Amino acid sequence: MAGLLSISEPHAGSPTDMNNQNDANNDFLASLVSDATQASKDVTEQYTREDIAQLFDLPLMDLLLRAQTIHRENFNPNEVQISTLLSIKTGNCPEDCGYCSQSGHHRDTTKLQAEKRLEIDKVIAAAKRAKATGSSRFCMGAAWKHPSAKDMPYVVELVKEVKALGLETCMTLGMLDTDQATQLADAGLDYYNHNLDTSRRYYEQVVSTRSYDERLDTLANVRNSGINVCSGNIVGMGESRDDRIDWVHELLKMPKAPESIPVNLLVPIAGTPIGDKVLAEGQLSVLEWIRTIAVARICCPTSYVRLSAGRESLSDSEQALAFMAGANSFFYGDKLLTTGNASQSGDDRLMRELGLTKQFAAPRAPKQVPVLDAMSGHQSRVVLAE
Repeated sequence: MAGLLSISEPHAGSPTDMNNQNDANNDFLASLVSDATQASKDVTEQYTREDIAQLFDLPLMDLLLRAQTIHRENFNPNEVQISTLLSIKTGNCPEDCGYCSQSGHHRDTTKLQAEKRLEIDKVIAAAKRAKATGSSRFCMGAAWKHPSAKDMPYVVELVKEVKALGLETCMTLGMLDTDQATQLADAGLDYYNHNLDTSRRYYEQVVSTRSYDERLDTLANVRNSGINVCSGNIVGMGESRDDRIDWVHELLKMPKAPESIPVNLLVPIAGTPIGDKVLAEGQLSVLEWIRTIAVARICCPTSYVRLSAGRESLSDSEQALAFMAGANSFFYGDKLLTTGNASQSGDDRLMRELGLTKQFAAPRAPKQVPVLDAMSGHQSRVVLAE
């Protein structure tokens, strides 16, 4: 307290005394900054890989209690964030992701019909319907390796139009370079989704047309532009628990954990390499998926943890366990890009039974700075990305 008082209380004295006092104040302020930086660092690095492995090994009830306790310290425990996901360009993707029916590499076996990108008015109509049913975030996904130069005006316009409805905006368009991330940030995009999918070690079993480091580069470009990061995984692709441990550890090695973490349970699609393998060998236990959700909640306490693909196959009790594990976000609607989703009426009924309420939208507010024209003296305001 003495240090705080010495900063705020002026006193008379010689110039030397004042200089010494300023030096002391500067040292004290520097220590505050250092302490805050260290605290932030500690939040990110408090769990080693060994710690994460021990969390996975806890008895399930102990793990759920710990996850729910941490969840309650950071969120309203009975409030959920609801998103709606729309495919704005479907199929014929040049990537060879082994789980995805939209890959052009698997189109002969999945028989998925490719579609051109949706007209802007159709996307906006879908966003209005999503808002009317209670979604606070509207997510738009395109089956691209990355958006092309001719696609950028289209997606920028979508961000602006959807944001004008009062919805949070999210996009998943593949890889982004720094300029593309900046364009989306300037348009006001709230979240950008780019999943790591799995561990670095298992990644080569999933996709070969995009490297793990390229995924991390895109996430860095998104983070540096000021857009919130949405990045998760897909469990049940044949990976081991060690891979799930490594995936969580990868999140903690980032400068800041993603603000949104989708934890998907693979929906095996016949005709995809991984889907066929899982259909033949059997799917991952739902309880292991719930363990992964709980560990993500514990290690990333302030992130939204989202129930994503795979939820449509769960019973009410299994979904309740997932919420107990710290999940506080899910997708509304009967479809997730090309796979099924739990029915909206069923979701509304379950939320009533569990006493869950919907979170209101909180779009990222653009920053405004005053700009003075030196010649005319006219003052205006310019909107900057965060």
